[in-house]
Amino acid sequence: MDYRRTYRSAAIAFADLVARIPSDALDGPGLGEWTLRDLLGHTVSSALRQVPAVLAEPAPTLLVPAPEAYFALARVAPADLVAAARAASTDDARATGAALGGDPAGVVSGYIGQATAALAGASDDDVVATPAGGMRVQDWLPTRTFELVVHGSDAAVAAGLPIDFDLETVASTAALAARTAAALGQGLPAIRALTGRAPLPTPFSVV
Repeated sequence: MDYRRTYRSAAIAFADLVARIPSDALDGPGLGEWTLRDLLGHTVSSALRQVPAVLAEPAPTLLVPAPEAYFALARVAPADLVAAARAASTDDARATGAALGGDPAGVVSGYIGQATAALAGASDDDVVATPAGGMRVQDWLPTRTFELVVHGSDAAVAAGLPIDFDLETVASTAALAARTAAALGQGLPAIRALTGRAPLPTPFSVV
């Protein structure tokens, strides 16, 4: 699958959703303790705004060899670091959500333009400095597509609106979730659930 195309496609679908969300829904429920505005802020920050900065920062060493390894790292990180990262993520989500102001769709479109322009100047095998360590562009960007699809679907549910991701984008995200489950030692339960053999363990998540 063309990771560049699926990223752009996911970003466009997210922007279309944001343009359809009524302004009076933004301060309503989003995800967990986040409002819908916070959720949009997190998605913008994690999947769009940081892309130009990461792509512009070369890393001296490849530390994370695959997209699934990026997500699996969070499961083995010390609990205090994970808690601190989650608190910082919430603070950032709220700040970024507030910065979307009265024209979230316009702000999102601007960030998409910046991200796709930066991506056009990056090579697949460039090693860049991500929050998890050095990664190849072709391995890191699918994690941003994953953020757009997962949190875009969260936002769609919260807003009570459909979101239209194309088949290739959904398939690439589902495949990454499955590979992450396998990397975490949960591949077989995921396979059995997907083939109707057994329900997933409770709780179950790959992130």
